[in-house]
Amino acid sequence: MAPSPLLTPFTLGGDLPLKNRMVLAPMTRGRARNAQRPDAMMARYYVQRASAGLVITEGTFISPIANGWVGAPEIYSPAATAGWKEVTDKVHAAGGLIFCQLWHCGRASHSSFHPKEGRAVAASAIAIDESTIHAPDGKVPHEVPDALTVDGIKATVADFAAAAANAKAAGFDGVEVHGANGYLIDTFLQTKTNKRTDEYSGESLEGRFRFLKEVLEAVLEVWPANRVGVRLSPNGVYNDQGSPDFREAFPWFVKQLDSYKLAYIHFIIGLGFGFHKLGEPMVMADFRKVTSTPLIANCGYTQESGEKEVADGNTDLVSFGRPWITNPDLPARFAAGTPLAEDPPMGIWYSAGPKGYVDYPNADGTVV
Repeated sequence: MAPSPLLTPFTLGGDLPLKNRMVLAPMTRGRARNAQRPDAMMARYYVQRASAGLVITEGTFISPIANGWVGAPEIYSPAATAGWKEVTDKVHAAGGLIFCQLWHCGRASHSSFHPKEGRAVAASAIAIDESTIHAPDGKVPHEVPDALTVDGIKATVADFAAAAANAKAAGFDGVEVHGANGYLIDTFLQTKTNKRTDEYSGESLEGRFRFLKEVLEAVLEVWPANRVGVRLSPNGVYNDQGSPDFREAFPWFVKQLDSYKLAYIHFIIGLGFGFHKLGEPMVMADFRKVTSTPLIANCGYTQESGEKEVADGNTDLVSFGRPWITNPDLPARFAAGTPLAEDPPMGIWYSAGPKGYVDYPNADGTVV
């Protein structure tokens, strides 16, 4: 019997051999409770899942004002960078490869996360149209963010570059720029949140793309293109998003990204995070038509649907999230046809401590 397409090797970026086509999706888990620094428990979590062809970390804050999630880690301080070095060393010792996801929450934040810096920032001064956000002191109403000035944009681009340099110092194999899910970069890409009239204007595709372009080019001063990925969410409604022209805009954005010869473009293409219902949802085949860059498909895939997506040529890799929480040996389970453990209750996804984080056994009953 032919091996599962998900379990065949793949060479990423021309020089990074992946043992399989299964990617550990970036999942915020909220365990960086010691000044947002990675610790031994976080290292253990990633080592347990190092059988992935590629591990992508949870979103990792690039600067103090990028913060917007309780217990999520950062990579702007020397202490956190040193903590991440311990993580990457252990993942590499376990035979894994690991990219760091660079994250700026933008308006999906609150001033209480960064009182010295003040209110959250976004492309335009438009609040998320949802009731509350989980802030350090509990649920609070969303604030109207400050629209980034041009000088603020330049400073933020520099923050991304500095975080990328820290990721290199920490021993990561590459970085992923988080441009999805209504966070800062996505607020520039989407007409719902970009009402600017300057060179970053929401009135043109070029203006909407400009901020991501500048961030990417700054990161590429630090990393070679074949070690840099970008994440996008064309169908997404998360954090109050969605553009009426999404079926035109996102293929155009991808064509621009294609010229950089990146390691990959990572799409949240499934509808598990919600769908804005502004047209027929896009599928991976829509993007395969417009780019030669390796693609990662994400959100809601099973073994069967992931295998089909790869076999049909619509994607090169598939990232899995929730199944990997309770099944740390997921590739081995797919290979053996072992039933998967059930998804955990949502209440422990983001809680502090080891429960629901590093205590799930492999199929043979062992806990690494």
